[in-house]
Amino acid sequence: MEFKDSLLKLCNKEDLTDDETYEVGRFIFSGDATESEIAGGLLALKTKGEKVNEIAYIAKAIKDYAPKFNYKHKNLLDNCGTGGDGANTFNISTTVSFVLAALGAKVAKHGNRAISSKSGSSDVLTELGVKIDLDNEAMEKILEEIGIVFIFAPNVHKKMKYVMPVRRALKIPTVLNLIGPLTNPFDLNGQLLGVPRKEYVGKMAEALKILGRENAVVINGDNKVDEAILTGINYISILKNGEIENIEVKASDYGIKEVSLEEIKGGTPNENAEILKAVLKGEEGPHREVVVFNAALGLIACGITDTIEEGIELSKKALDTGIAYEKLEQLIERSNNVGSNIR
Repeated sequence: MEFKDSLLKLCNKEDLTDDETYEVGRFIFSGDATESEIAGGLLALKTKGEKVNEIAYIAKAIKDYAPKFNYKHKNLLDNCGTGGDGANTFNISTTVSFVLAALGAKVAKHGNRAISSKSGSSDVLTELGVKIDLDNEAMEKILEEIGIVFIFAPNVHKKMKYVMPVRRALKIPTVLNLIGPLTNPFDLNGQLLGVPRKEYVGKMAEALKILGRENAVVINGDNKVDEAILTGINYISILKNGEIENIEVKASDYGIKEVSLEEIKGGTPNENAEILKAVLKGEEGPHREVVVFNAALGLIACGITDTIEEGIELSKKALDTGIAYEKLEQLIERSNNVGSNIR
């Protein structure tokens, strides 16, 4: 089906098939589409309302333009949020990555510079001394050696340059605001994914199932934040063995003290880097507690644990013993010394 025919279906509020969605995605990111065609496709899909399969197959279309990686592991996951919640928390998921890697997960952390906050994952890691501009061979080698690597999204998703001007010009959320975390170029077995609104939780869990994740946890904090937070209700979907379980939990259910969002706010990349290091070195306080809570969910997402309670205890030990901080030191060292593979 030609793009104009798919566009007409969307304008008539008709859902696209998997194949039709995939072809729309391929065309939009191909470099052959005009900005008007890209905007038309995104807006028509938004106006109709994105179905789960449409989210998944747009993401698949982007991923299939990215380089292929051979590395596989049963505990390979990504943990990140869609962003766009406006909460301006510190870099929680980035901090969590080191806890997960210290506990046996293989973390292919896929991220970008800040869009709606002051400090994205690449901003804080650069501030910490991690070299993020690595080629594909270097990324794969580091992941194999130390169990964690950062994937700078613009380096692997070259085709995104064709849609970014349109995304910025539209100034409204579209499917592009949801699919970034779904496009990790590694073949992930698991994923911890944060979304900004609770209505996306189940939908994104279904999308991850379509994309082949064996385990996944999708979270929204109190219909406000794309992380699990320490006050209010956390809406969670857990994908395991092909089934999705939807739960609502509070941090206090697990003996974690409730604290306000204000207490886990972030700042500049430098300020967030200091928070990250303090947490990984075992410093007590709200920053540590929110990292422990999210890491517990991440351990479920990669298949290492089955319960939040077990994950909390393991995460605390990773911080108290210093093994999570050691992972940060290893990533700094290896990313700067992996050899000629660095760009």
